[in-house]
Amino acid sequence: MLEVSDTGSRKLHEFADDIDLANDFPKYRIYRDGKVDAEVTSVADIWQNDFVSFIIGCSFSFESELLAAGIEVRNITEKVNVPMFNTNIPLKSAGPFHGNMVVSMRPIPEAQIPTAVQVTGAMPKVHGAPIQIGDPETIGISDLAHPDYGDPVTIKAGEQPVFWPCGVTPQNVIMQTKPPLVITHAPGHMLVTDVVNATLKY
Repeated sequence: MLEVSDTGSRKLHEFADDIDLANDFPKYRIYRDGKVDAEVTSVADIWQNDFVSFIIGCSFSFESELLAAGIEVRNITEKVNVPMFNTNIPLKSAGPFHGNMVVSMRPIPEAQIPTAVQVTGAMPKVHGAPIQIGDPETIGISDLAHPDYGDPVTIKAGEQPVFWPCGVTPQNVIMQTKPPLVITHAPGHMLVTDVVNATLKY
């Protein structure tokens, strides 16, 4: 968790000085009773005075560190959204909220996996080290060519699929618990703030 807004506020205190949470995401998803009702570019017309916004980390924030370490990020190379998958990894419940983890996947050459673990592990605020390396069936993923969110990417010989916790996880929880109204980012359409990635390390 990076920041929690004041009740009803469309502003942030720490991660941006001039922001409108109802308009500044590239795309929003509106969930009603656990189902996607719409994807829109503004939620100003349905904003409520009792809304509280939660800003959580995103694995996109560690991709620049992977690149700096000489590790290709395939979704960037192929100019697509990162592939994301539902898993069988249960989350710790909180009141009525429950569900399973969603993960993002990036193929990494086997020789570079230790470096990828070290680089991302140094950024726990944006999901940190991988949750699974290889063997996707172990976490309930049967087909890497058909992600639940995002786009498929090429996995080359000598590479392993590496999986990180994903900020789409709350959307899986929403679909399981079915609250009347929740607004999230659309997968791959996160908020860009004033804070640079390098400051999100330990």
